Amino acid sequence: MIYVSFFLSLRNYVLTHFITMRYGFIKVAAAIPPVTVADCRRNAEGMIELAHKAAHEGVEWLVFPELCITAYTCGDLFSQRLLLDEAEKALAHFINETKDLDMVCVAGAPVRCDNQLFNCAIVSSHGKIHGVVPKSYLPGYKEFNEERWFATAADAYSDTVTLCGQTAPLDARQLFSIGEAKFAIEICEDVWTPIPPSCHHAQNGANILVNLSASNEQIGKNKYLRSLISQQSARCMSGYIYASSGFGESTADLVFAGNALVYESGTLLATAERFCITPQLAISEIDVNRLNNERQATTSFMGGAAALRRIQPYRETIIPNIGKHGIELTRHIGTSPFVPTDATAFNDACEEAFNIQVSALIKRILHTGTQSLVLGVSGGLDSTLALLVCVEALRRIDRPMTDIVGVTMPGFGTSGRTYDNAIALMKELGISMREISIVPAVKQHLADLGHDINVHDVTYENSQARERTQILMDIANQTNGMVIGTGDLSELALGWATYNGDHMSMYGVSAGVPKTLVKALVEWAAHQTDNQAISNTLLDVVGTPISPELTPADDKGNIKQKTEDLVGPYELHDFFLYYTLQHGFSPTKVYYLACHAFKDIHDNDTIKKWLRIFYRRFFNNQFKRSCMPDGPKVCSVSLSPRGSWRMPSDASSAIWLAECDTL
Repeated sequence: MIYVSFFLSLRNYVLTHFITMRYGFIKVAAAIPPVTVADCRRNAEGMIELAHKAAHEGVEWLVFPELCITAYTCGDLFSQRLLLDEAEKALAHFINETKDLDMVCVAGAPVRCDNQLFNCAIVSSHGKIHGVVPKSYLPGYKEFNEERWFATAADAYSDTVTLCGQTAPLDARQLFSIGEAKFAIEICEDVWTPIPPSCHHAQNGANILVNLSASNEQIGKNKYLRSLISQQSARCMSGYIYASSGFGESTADLVFAGNALVYESGTLLATAERFCITPQLAISEIDVNRLNNERQATTSFMGGAAALRRIQPYRETIIPNIGKHGIELTRHIGTSPFVPTDATAFNDACEEAFNIQVSALIKRILHTGTQSLVLGVSGGLDSTLALLVCVEALRRIDRPMTDIVGVTMPGFGTSGRTYDNAIALMKELGISMREISIVPAVKQHLADLGHDINVHDVTYENSQARERTQILMDIANQTNGMVIGTGDLSELALGWATYNGDHMSMYGVSAGVPKTLVKALVEWAAHQTDNQAISNTLLDVVGTPISPELTPADDKGNIKQKTEDLVGPYELHDFFLYYTLQHGFSPTKVYYLACHAFKDIHDNDTIKKWLRIFYRRFFNNQFKRSCMPDGPKVCSVSLSPRGSWRMPSDASSAIWLAECDTL
């Protein structure tokens, strides 16, 4: 019976946390309650009200500010027994009044133990105190006097404390687990030190860090604070919940604005209004899957952790019965992970990406001593970006634009729009131009093969791509030049390139640029130039349907073969690519995020269809990536077989496709 009971408990625990953590998210909140200095009962009531509001929003982990039971600014009142007695009573009242909430609360209060007073965070749920975490570093400089009243965590004599009639661990080295989410706590000054406790917490397994704070305001301090928290969450590859004292603290010498911040690996997810006189909650969801995958991929993250753990072992408490009903995702999931939506960030990203491409090409030019840059100019997005990179590279090293040989190679499917744009760009940019029709050579080639020219199959299409590549390679030989590849990262991911055709070049300047960013870069470039003709042409290129133009146009000369009709929308494929490679997410997780991000753009069936195609094409076309030319890494995701993505060409996609079939 003992074994049966154990396994039933284990089963219930697993099922409970599977619901909450199925997609790896846990809903958290930083709370800023109003306080009245030294009125503990009133402060507890305000906290209780906020706790019930947070529970209604589905919050699973709620953090209050430092010493919120008493208020931080009590000063020498912390030596008054009555205040400490009332603080403990108020804390007990808070724990009792929140016992029916499906949520963990972290409250700040003074705690007595062994003739010492500690500034602590108390972790509780369902009426039980799971742990008491004392502050490690006490500020005793400038306006701070905590050393006057409190002892540090290192000075604690006992490792347990009796509080509110319960006995609980008293230790700064504690982990609190809810499924895959492991929380650890530091308090205010702790994070301002050279090696914050959160660094040790993270290496000992904490993927979400909590900070109860009472940081006063000064001009410029908030900007520094946000930078500090952002960097710490990024360095520790963690979530970070920060709750700091607000309205109601004494203003005798200081002002507290009430900072509530939720970060994930350097990115701000939620914040509250500063200097607000009403209670506030900053609520968001932290993606624990992402954090764990990021840590695992960064093999240096756990360096030295084993030795540290032997010196400073951690306690871990599993908190049951949290997250029974799952959560509703409220955090923003953008549709374009490679392209920022904020105007300033967009400009910065485009400028940086373009400079990476240009700098890489300059190095290759100077190293090889090449006399010309040869590229096919089709009037499409990819060749346009590659041409712009070539122009800027030669400008920076004071080479004439005529050292660029732009070749337009009309074929069976070339439209008037793309042809005209290609010619206009080359003329306005002042490069050397050549036009060589591939039609006669391809007709002869198909005749040699005995292939019916009216059968527009893969042989018909790929013979054109290979003919164009042959022309470019031979012109490069003629001019002592280098063929510049025009393919992009998205095409490499999908295998949307003809093997030994447009798949091949002597240097691929856009091999690390996904299609959505290619489009953004061309549009960005259109707004950087003073030449109105160039700007107009670039914008028309952006508006042209993406096509390899390998099958004949329609009766009106318009593009008939549209890439996104054949392989799917690039905005979806770039989304799939980012979350699959950058975070290692499963198809289920990628599908969930995509449905959330594109809910007003694509229906779920459409997303499911193209997701399956993405995985099938991605696995089936690794052989093309295994022998791809050199090219610079631009984004966090790259497919270079020499560094960023090493995968067997014959790896099976079976388990990924099987999971797609369950969606």
